[in-house]
Amino acid sequence: MEAKNQKPHINVDFFEDLTGDISKSIPKGIEDIGKKIRSLREGKGLSIDEVSNLTGFDAELLTSIERNEVQPQLGTVIKLSKALEGAFSRLVSGVGDRLYSVTRKDEQKIVSRSTSKKGKKKLYTYRSLAPEVKGRHMEALIVQLEENPEKEMSVHDGEEFIYVIDGVAALKIGEDSFDLEPGDSVYYLSTVPHQIASKKGKATILAVLYEG
Repeated sequence: MEAKNQKPHINVDFFEDLTGDISKSIPKGIEDIGKKIRSLREGKGLSIDEVSNLTGFDAELLTSIERNEVQPQLGTVIKLSKALEGAFSRLVSGVGDRLYSVTRKDEQKIVSRSTSKKGKKKLYTYRSLAPEVKGRHMEALIVQLEENPEKEMSVHDGEEFIYVIDGVAALKIGEDSFDLEPGDSVYYLSTVPHQIASKKGKATILAVLYEG
């Protein structure tokens, strides 16, 4: 008889290359996020201080993001894209030109990474599952989570669906906390303060973000 607590049958072999440390040389797509944000800001004729007032982010943090000293979390990118009237998907994974996208497991590309506010600790590594679709309003991502002792909460427009593939993800949403194991999932409005990280070591999740 099949064991009741057996984990879902999911082949996680292709996540193995996500478990190592981030290379010191940052791939071009990731390096460009700060430049794209600066280009949007300058195109709108806005100063760093004006963007700070629009978003509530410290001017020092915004400067560090534009210089690629800090890799912003996706919630931060969503807020900035709204304030700068730019497409979130364009900032994260580029402009698509197709009506549909089939992504093979060996074709996934790292499109973004996030660090702590001081840029000293890696928090997330994102792989896009559908970067080629044009005019999309959702981002489907495979995310490698790290531990995050800073417990920094995120609030932004949109909705999120999370499915845990490997490891244990520690989720805090509003005043509630949950440990999510492989096969567990959660759907929430991103306007509710939330934070997800690995409970211990690393964890891998499927994340679908709707911009709203």
